[in-house]
Amino acid sequence: MTRVAILDDIHDALRDLPSVKRLAERTDLVIFTQPLAREERAEALEGVEAVITLRERSQLDAAFFADAPSLRLVSQTGRAGPHIDRDAANRAGVLIAEGLGGGTSSSTIELTFALMMSIMRRIPQSDALVREGEWVVPYGIGLAGKTLGLVGFGRIGKIVGQLGVAFEMDVQTWSRNMTGARAAEVGARAASIEDVMRTSDVVSVHLALNDGTRGLVNAALLRMMRAHTYFINTARAAVTDEAALVELLQERRIAGAGLDVFMQEPLPADHPLLKLDNVVLTPHIGWPADASYERFAEGAVANIEAWLDNEPTNVVNPEAAAVRR
Repeated sequence: MTRVAILDDIHDALRDLPSVKRLAERTDLVIFTQPLAREERAEALEGVEAVITLRERSQLDAAFFADAPSLRLVSQTGRAGPHIDRDAANRAGVLIAEGLGGGTSSSTIELTFALMMSIMRRIPQSDALVREGEWVVPYGIGLAGKTLGLVGFGRIGKIVGQLGVAFEMDVQTWSRNMTGARAAEVGARAASIEDVMRTSDVVSVHLALNDGTRGLVNAALLRMMRAHTYFINTARAAVTDEAALVELLQERRIAGAGLDVFMQEPLPADHPLLKLDNVVLTPHIGWPADASYERFAEGAVANIEAWLDNEPTNVVNPEAAAVRR
């Protein structure tokens, strides 16, 4: 029976899902709920022919593939990003299949508005003061009537724009293929990225990370924001100049930020963001929620089932198959 492993399921969220139970009936399935230490990895992965990886939690470098010589397939939840060394996978003859069904976007969309409201109404700061016995009522900033600027208008950005309109916000949006007609589908309007940064009360980033977007929201664009503007990022840290953003927050040149993603995760204990009270920080929790786990698992399991049937699907490196022949 084919041995399959699920890596880094830190919430033990997949075990009881229908798709995973289906896979367990067909394979020898092991689920690791803690990261595998390097010294135990080779023994833990002995005989494992396929693994399911949860987003970027697992770093699949050359050493990983060396520790898993039986491995034939990586079934990735979502896209296969830089956390997988594709050249090393090719040399090892390991196919990489993407879970193109993806996870539901609802958890990231919800977090976007949670971060907006948290920083604009100072909810975490108020909670901390109440627990310390201080009754300090903050001057809250509401969403209605504010201009929401979206940088990125894909699947997530579009729904954020739609909900922004529902909150009675004036929504303007930019993407590389933006048209007035696309924006109007949700009651928003198209704008240049410069206008989004200059004239929005809240700027929210919804860009996928690729060569074209890495560092796109640079220091010059960030410095266009006004003193009362809030900056939200639930996408990828590397699309922004984090150092420039930190500087703006330290100097109070913008009102605040809600951030779920960072250039280094976990945040180091001495990171300057941790010293600021005009930020709300969450530990990359945009996607790990019940509905996302279920959708991601379904896509990853479907790829393994197809591979078991000798009809691999959604493979991004078919050339790796030649190594095993």
